Amino acid sequence: MRIKGLVAGIVLFGTPAFVSAQTAFGDRLEVVTSAVPVLAIGPDARHGGMANTGAASSVDANATFWNIAKLAFLEEGETEVALNYTPWLNRLVPDIDLSYVSFVTAIDENQSIGASIRYFSLGDITFRNQQGAFQGTFNPYEMSADVGYALKLSEYWSAGIALRYIFSDLTQGQAAGIRPGQSVSTDVSAYYRGPEMNLGDGQRGRLLFGGNISNVGAKISYSDGGREDFLPTNMRLGFGYELQIDQYNSITFLADVNRLLVPTAPVKDDQGNILEGEDDNVGVIPGILQSLDPGAKPDGWDEFWRENMYNVAAEYWYDGIFAVRGGYQHETQSKGNRKYFTMGVGIRYSQFGFDFSYLIPANTTVRSPLENTLRLSLMMSF
Repeated sequence: MRIKGLVAGIVLFGTPAFVSAQTAFGDRLEVVTSAVPVLAIGPDARHGGMANTGAASSVDANATFWNIAKLAFLEEGETEVALNYTPWLNRLVPDIDLSYVSFVTAIDENQSIGASIRYFSLGDITFRNQQGAFQGTFNPYEMSADVGYALKLSEYWSAGIALRYIFSDLTQGQAAGIRPGQSVSTDVSAYYRGPEMNLGDGQRGRLLFGGNISNVGAKISYSDGGREDFLPTNMRLGFGYELQIDQYNSITFLADVNRLLVPTAPVKDDQGNILEGEDDNVGVIPGILQSLDPGAKPDGWDEFWRENMYNVAAEYWYDGIFAVRGGYQHETQSKGNRKYFTMGVGIRYSQFGFDFSYLIPANTTVRSPLENTLRLSLMMSF
């Protein structure tokens, strides 16, 4: 892969930029993007099979990404480890992948801690200078490491917080004036796991709710005195309903709403004067507030609603051993057009578990770089 491959990869993964153009269907592209977008990619196969509905799902080791407050509902003394692997954009490039390892353990019946490491490899990149002379082959990457804590506030409510270190090295020192970007961020979350309701005929139900604001942290820069760009700060709200049908069969229905808490860039004329919207060159907290303000967006309330991403899913379990999952994600065309169905299966046996998921694009007229994305996960409990 030549240096142009690196540039293409950076664009695909969300280089800090605002895309404003016309689509083939006549709509203006108005995609809100950020630095280090890999932080927003769901890492595991279980939730990958459920269209990334992870805010209110039941607790597992990968709650370190979706909603760390869920860890408070681990059984006392329970410890889990998860190993996750995703070949990324394999329709375009064969050697890009995401690995995610998580560890969680319950301190007691009310407290749990977790930690995870994420590593995103951009594959082998061949660097050449402006004259085309070979400079070497390198492997740009992005990684993060985090620790978190969850506490039960009551029998049904919990809260969690996580601290994350972020490192992004896109050029391996081969571009003049460009250095690795570094930052720190935090997640804050809440989770509700309601009481079991007796529905008669041996059936029981339970309401679930989760909320997570992730990657709230300092802007990141790749050069001294250069432009600083937002992290992919994200708000995820989810609802769920668990239904225990009988002794062996259960099903959970889930729905999430996601939105980036990054300000929408304004529409400008050829001289750079703002025509619609507000200046997005602001600090982190003003940027979060501006992202929630319809008046700061070029298209007002209509654009505010277009920036939401919607996910729905179901997870069926037989005897806690075998699972079948399916889901759907919807994103407005002008905001990225990531529309797809997902499916997955899971197996639990003794202390081990295995999950597999597969992505099927919903748009049949335009090929998606995410088409046929696979995720694999191995779980171990102690």
